[in-house]
Amino acid sequence: MGHREPLNKNEQSKKDDLPLNVRQRIEEIYAHGGFDSIDPADLRGRFRWWGLYTQRRAGIEGGKTAMLEDEELEDRYFMMRVRIDGGQLTREQLRTIAGISTEFARDTADLTNRQNVQYHWIRIEDVPEIWRRLEAVGLDTQEACGDCPRVIIGSPVAGVASDEVIDASPQIREIHDRFIGDPSLANLPRKYKSSIGWLPDNPYETNDFSLVGAHHPEHGPGFDLWVGGGLSTNPIFAKRLGVWVAQDDIVDVWLGVTRIFRDWGYRRMRNRARLKFLVQDWGVEKFREVLESDDYLGRKLPDLEAPPLPEKLIDHIGVHKQRDGKYYIGTAPVAGRVSGTLLAQVADVAEKYGSDRISTTSLQKLLLLDVPADRVDEAVADLDAIGLAANPSPWRRSTMACTGIQFCKLAIVDTKERSRELVAELEKRVPELDVPVSVHFNGCPNACARTQTGDIGLKGQLVMVDGRQVEGFQVHLGGGHAADAALGRKPRGLKVASADLGDYIERVTRNFMAGRAEGETFARWANRAEEAELK
Repeated sequence: MGHREPLNKNEQSKKDDLPLNVRQRIEEIYAHGGFDSIDPADLRGRFRWWGLYTQRRAGIEGGKTAMLEDEELEDRYFMMRVRIDGGQLTREQLRTIAGISTEFARDTADLTNRQNVQYHWIRIEDVPEIWRRLEAVGLDTQEACGDCPRVIIGSPVAGVASDEVIDASPQIREIHDRFIGDPSLANLPRKYKSSIGWLPDNPYETNDFSLVGAHHPEHGPGFDLWVGGGLSTNPIFAKRLGVWVAQDDIVDVWLGVTRIFRDWGYRRMRNRARLKFLVQDWGVEKFREVLESDDYLGRKLPDLEAPPLPEKLIDHIGVHKQRDGKYYIGTAPVAGRVSGTLLAQVADVAEKYGSDRISTTSLQKLLLLDVPADRVDEAVADLDAIGLAANPSPWRRSTMACTGIQFCKLAIVDTKERSRELVAELEKRVPELDVPVSVHFNGCPNACARTQTGDIGLKGQLVMVDGRQVEGFQVHLGGGHAADAALGRKPRGLKVASADLGDYIERVTRNFMAGRAEGETFARWANRAEEAELK
């Protein structure tokens, strides 16, 4: 019922054949015929509904990104995303993920900021066997990409955190089991991102649908509903709908909002097809009216005054006591880059301490749950020995990065390797930094690493240095979430060559440490500082 005609090529492709149907062709045709047997409409469109994108061909420089056609940019290998709804894994599931990485993905594995694990170097011939192994332990890649409900992010410590009032994990599982793969919801106007959890440990303002814990004066604990968030090239924070959602209503409310997007979202132009544009045009009052109408939810939701905003997002790094007296340990791989070998080692550590639960986070972190109190120090040492720090430097703790030019066809610059180098450099240059300063690397304008909400957001682009183009970044400063929710400011003309990032970030960080008020965060300082202090 939204703006539809004329159909763009993506909408036409979905109209021609439900993308979920491509699985049968992968299993029966493409896995046997190899890469050259794949229909282009499946390869560059419908494969996404099963978590598959072609990856960037090695050696193609960033300046060619927007100039070459897909068939010139793409390699004969795939990126594959494994859904981990709620971010919670068993030890058996982690071992399976690790084994697939080492056997089929050249030991690649990245922790994404959607709680997925992402592989590279996947051959089409191996996809059916990978699916078989994942599904045997209760995992899948279905709708990990595409115009559909992506992974539902949740609290990585749901059910164990001492300050959690409601564990929404059962509702996340129900949504996954009932609606992921449901043909009636498999053709949305664009991607659809959801976040559900009591704790403020996910970036709820940047999702299409978010529920955050809230107390109602009459009804008690429940959730505050936010809709219509998203970043990319037109960043918009989600809006509170002003309603209280009971735990028993989570699934129905999620379904209602999702169906509104399906029915009314804009389909004619891809750059206007996210839910945020519909919410922006309708406004909160109309959106709530439609949601509560007989066509969708069919009942009124209780009003909810705006609850106090959390001070910040919780990253769960370090050692924390669970409600059952055991402990969980939050660790920080650099910018989410891990490997199958490392994940297998994590499974070994978990087994040593009797843990059967490991969690991924939306901040590219990894948690080990259920460690006995008398063995915490030993477990921390074992994790540190394999490169997972539970007491990382502020730089390592708060750096995120998207896939970057190594594998992504949209990227212009390197992110993963540059972030690793930068963290090591800044740990030496500014070891005295006493508060986290988040650095978000993004290889292009699409903001997969949430460029605009980092303390220091870096948007990849080519910059001129001594008359030649080199990898560099446009700088965003002072972005944030929760009580500091803001899109980072862009000081006029502030672009930094990748090779000069260490100098620049050291300079602006020292300006912050010298000029901050007592207790002032980097974001608050950056938003009041003179531009000269930010350059």
